[in-house]
Amino acid sequence: MRPVCLFLILLLCGLAARAQEDKKDRASVVKKDTTTLIGDSTKTIGGKKVINIESYAKRFDPRKAMFYAAILPGAGQAYNKKYWKIPLVYGGLAGLLAVVNFYNSAEVKYKNQLYFLINNPTLTYAPGGTRTIDQLRITVDLARRQRDYFVIFTGLFYILQMVDAHVDAHLKEFDLNPQMHVRIEPSMGPGQSVGMGITIRF
Repeated sequence: MRPVCLFLILLLCGLAARAQEDKKDRASVVKKDTTTLIGDSTKTIGGKKVINIESYAKRFDPRKAMFYAAILPGAGQAYNKKYWKIPLVYGGLAGLLAVVNFYNSAEVKYKNQLYFLINNPTLTYAPGGTRTIDQLRITVDLARRQRDYFVIFTGLFYILQMVDAHVDAHLKEFDLNPQMHVRIEPSMGPGQSVGMGITIRF
């Protein structure tokens, strides 16, 4: 009985010592990696540049991006280095403002014709016009309503580009691992069943 107890005690001591060594090795590796990341804001893994997430996140402040977008449309996207979004922002704003201008001009034009007919009740049509007073009232109301709608749409689009700059700056905090790969590969499950599976490698 004594040899068995002695053997178990020695075995447990050996396993405990091995666990301590493994723990020390892991701690040294983590410490070494942490020192590398903190000391250098950038490092190269497999020929690709990886930026430390803390230093990368400090480069893009979401509040600052939203502030720039509020002052000048597209400035927040430029701050986030998403230059391809700037033509979309200005194209959308220009298109919406063109529609606002179209309906505003239509309202002014038909309102002048309406006032001319009201001031000259003997006439049926205004000079250069083809609408009666009732038709002109409906047309003026419709043009005003459409213009107001598109003014609201323009304001919403302006706010949307500010929100886009804010969210995009937040998403900059997610660091990418160049060694991570996602692949669809054939897999074999229990019971010799064969199928397809998604494999993620780090």
